[in-house]
Amino acid sequence: MNEKVLQTLEYYKIISQLEEHATSDPGRQLCSALLPSSDLQEIRSAQQETADAASRIRMKGSLSFSGCKDVSSSLKRLEIGCFLSLPELLSVSSILTVAARAKAYGRHEQEGDGFLEDTLEERFRALEPLTPVNNEIKRCILSQDEVSDDASPGLHKVRRAIKNAEDKLHGQLNSILNSNRSYLQDAVITMRNGRYCLPVKSDYKNQVPGMVHDQSSTGSTLFIEPMAVIKLNNEIRELEIAEQKEIEAVLADLSSQLAPYTQEIQTNQQILGQLDFIFAKANLSRSYKGSQPNFNDSGMISIKDGRHPLLDPQKVVPISLTLGKDFDLLIVTGPNTGGKTVSLKTIGLFTLMGQAGLHIPAFEGSELAVFDQVFADIGDEQSIEQSLSTFSAHMTNIVRILNQADSRSLCLFDELGAGTDPTEGAALAIAILSFLHNMKCRVMATTHYSELKVFALSTPGVENACCEFSVETLQPTYRLLIGIPGKSNAFAISQKLGLPEYIIEDAKSHLETEDEAFEDLIAHLEESRITIEKEQAQIQVYKTEIAQLKSRLAKKEERLDERKDQVIRNATEEAQRILREAKETADQTIRQITKLSADSGLNRQLEAERAKLRDKLKETDQKLAVKQKGPKQPISPKKLKIGDGVKVLTMGLKGTVSTLPNEKGDLYVQMGILRSLVNIKDLELLHEQEITGPSYEGGSAKKGMGSGKSRIQMSKSSSISPEINLIGMNVDEACSVLDKYLDDAYLSHLSSVRVVHGRGTGALKAGIHKYLKRLKYVKDFRLGEFGEGDSGVTIVTFQ
Repeated sequence: MNEKVLQTLEYYKIISQLEEHATSDPGRQLCSALLPSSDLQEIRSAQQETADAASRIRMKGSLSFSGCKDVSSSLKRLEIGCFLSLPELLSVSSILTVAARAKAYGRHEQEGDGFLEDTLEERFRALEPLTPVNNEIKRCILSQDEVSDDASPGLHKVRRAIKNAEDKLHGQLNSILNSNRSYLQDAVITMRNGRYCLPVKSDYKNQVPGMVHDQSSTGSTLFIEPMAVIKLNNEIRELEIAEQKEIEAVLADLSSQLAPYTQEIQTNQQILGQLDFIFAKANLSRSYKGSQPNFNDSGMISIKDGRHPLLDPQKVVPISLTLGKDFDLLIVTGPNTGGKTVSLKTIGLFTLMGQAGLHIPAFEGSELAVFDQVFADIGDEQSIEQSLSTFSAHMTNIVRILNQADSRSLCLFDELGAGTDPTEGAALAIAILSFLHNMKCRVMATTHYSELKVFALSTPGVENACCEFSVETLQPTYRLLIGIPGKSNAFAISQKLGLPEYIIEDAKSHLETEDEAFEDLIAHLEESRITIEKEQAQIQVYKTEIAQLKSRLAKKEERLDERKDQVIRNATEEAQRILREAKETADQTIRQITKLSADSGLNRQLEAERAKLRDKLKETDQKLAVKQKGPKQPISPKKLKIGDGVKVLTMGLKGTVSTLPNEKGDLYVQMGILRSLVNIKDLELLHEQEITGPSYEGGSAKKGMGSGKSRIQMSKSSSISPEINLIGMNVDEACSVLDKYLDDAYLSHLSSVRVVHGRGTGALKAGIHKYLKRLKYVKDFRLGEFGEGDSGVTIVTFQ
């Protein structure tokens, strides 16, 4: 990509912003060297890396690479057998620490749960933190100028000896200081040339025998090392030399531990720099709410709500445009300060950013083309040094563009043909654009010339566009409108600014008839467009109001239906309650009579009368039950699949299909813990959003959960147990209790129940089995199997 266009489109300002998001020197170097690519695969790979980093930041937060430094020179010294200094070892340790932090960041806690790797996974895995070596460096080195006492046994021994010698020396110096205080300038112990001294007054220098190491600037004080401590100072000096040798031994040992891993450390540095660079791109994208553009090599550009990244995001107006699909040359017209140049720069800068692997501040789904070259002729390029006027400077640039442009080039021109005679300038502009159009270049140009508007209207593959301008407020709206030529609005703006009417009328008289008619046509088109947009907005408002009215009406009808069902349900439930009380009273009476007439032979007659009473009660139940509405749309058995969401109308419950319907249309439906056999005519297919809703119609917060018998069945199904325990009862008591329980279980649509009678003598089991054979709604019964209770339990299955 040519250097000139990078400067013109302010690409390097974006790079400066990118560098601010990098946290390491290698990362900043990669950011600084970033240039657009023209390889489609390379671009897509870079874009995906940026997207993957942004995704990781969104899920885990940002990752800092601070501490990653360039240690290439240190590694070369290791390779030739040298040992590293304290700062160098700390720099290597810092890289290893960052590598450990990055590797932990890249690790996924649930890799076995179908985690999909992204483009950064391989880099994170390739990091080698060398934790044992790094821990050893941290243990031995405390700072850039301090080694730990525990770095080696020898160092520990030497430093302890130094401390003892210094304590002994200070003791002697304090003794001398106290006994010769009148000779001293200050009662302090000081150090000169690495040796401990006392500040003695020059007049008393002979009173304190020793070695003079320094003199004050006035000459009044001599710094004397007393003779009594010279030997101790020498000893400390020797120990300090030994200490330095021990430190060098520690550094040599640490360097020898690092030497086998120079390649791994170099790889860590490279990977961390690359990751810092990629995460800097992701953070830049997040800063301006960017998105990943789709790339093609067919020359098509489609920007959706694009915002120039260098403008204030609170004020910039998004633009949307296409280029290269229905037309490959776009001519933008309109008044000055209307946003034409910004639109031009936005397209060029987006192309450069996208081809550099950066996201663009535009809506998801925007598309960019890959260009080998981007050319831009924007701004005033006159040069006094080169004796170039504005027109000459522009034409020099245009000549260069025409010599280099081809079908894989994007050309951007601002005020093409300006700076010279308008007639000749317009003719030149048309000729230049025609040449580039024939070359199949993608071109976007701004102009004020009416001739170019006509050229766009009359040439296939060329389209007009304009930047909207409000004459009432004399302010641009910055909206880019494709397919509409713009007006310069010179007369309207001048009149608003106070230019006398007679001057404006005189100016209009100098316009040629064709020019005036064309400008009037543009004005008429603009008025028509504004009118149509207002009408469309009004129609949209009406549509929204109609939809809201329809929704309110439907809800009102639903509430009326619920109230109606509620009234019927309340009456039905009251009748059912009365019937239940009557049945319980009758059951109690029969049990009493059964006990009194156990020996009179009336049991069979009583049982027959009881069965008649039960049948009569069931018949009354059916008459009182509210009739359910049929399904809104009948379900075809062929279209029904296992797992489909359905609603059982008679029960008002939602569930899923467990089995396919048989020849009679019967199938099993699972409704929570309840599994029931129902007919396909009693089902209504649910849409996806209804399946995920609450189990009861209208949600648990609503009272309208169905009607009539279904509500009683739902109430029973929520409280009835699938098991009854009859142990301890005689046959008559057990049969009476079992009869009521089986009635309730059958009404609750339980498919089977478990009757616990125990083993014992077998009399209770035999009596229950004899009783079950007489019940018409019992399909069959059997003794329990292993795990169900064996012979102490009977499993009863209903019709």
